[in-house]
Amino acid sequence: MATSKPLGMIPAPILNEPRRVSLDVHRHLRLLIINNTLPGGSILKQAELARHFGVSRTPMREAFRMLQEEGLIDAETNQRALVRELDGEELDQLYSVRIALESLGARLTAGRITVEEVVEARNSLVAMQAARANDDLEEWMQTHRDFHRLCSARANEPLMRVIHSYSQRTERYLRLYQLLDPNSYERAHKDHQAILEAVISGDRDEAGARMAHHLENTGLTVLRNVSADSPGRAIREALEMAISGSVSTQANLPEVNRKTTQTQ
Repeated sequence: MATSKPLGMIPAPILNEPRRVSLDVHRHLRLLIINNTLPGGSILKQAELARHFGVSRTPMREAFRMLQEEGLIDAETNQRALVRELDGEELDQLYSVRIALESLGARLTAGRITVEEVVEARNSLVAMQAARANDDLEEWMQTHRDFHRLCSARANEPLMRVIHSYSQRTERYLRLYQLLDPNSYERAHKDHQAILEAVISGDRDEAGARMAHHLENTGLTVLRNVSADSPGRAIREALEMAISGSVSTQANLPEVNRKTTQTQ
């Protein structure tokens, strides 16, 4: 149901760079949507928000355009928009694509990641934990994005661009996963360590399967809350495709992941 949040309850962004107003407004609104400060069904009016943020209509219009391209809002008439509701079918499709592409990216990178990239990836893991401790969602999301990019470092254009796009589009669902399960950060940290070690070792099957299971766990956990009746068919098919033939990897995965695979 569409709802209009009082402007006084919507924090305004800090704008210090005139040349970056559109980007800063977009980043601010995006974070409010991802963090559920602006939940699905929220009405966003360009003119009202522009006045509230102290900016002109042009950067606000550009920010709306970028949010619409990312699938976060639906534009309506009279320069207003609705924040899109969380959708089980969209979630199933987005995570299935991520599983397919990022497991491929991990396989391409396994054994070919540079020493500098390994250092950067390990620094990203430390930075994610620090951001978590400081309750800095924006910093956590950025370093998380960086880590996944490094684990697919040998995926060149246009594959890397597509991977990045789908990663960003799932961040709203990832945030819900974190809100649903406070232990998700520690679980993800262990997953990330295992993925990176597999990529460093050069074991392509292990790297691809670890990445696939990591994404599958997040996707299916959120799907159970967004659309309890959905079987997550696309996610499960993508997982089966990604781990096909990696029997040794399945044997080393946690029991919960092996059960998920065996019941498909």
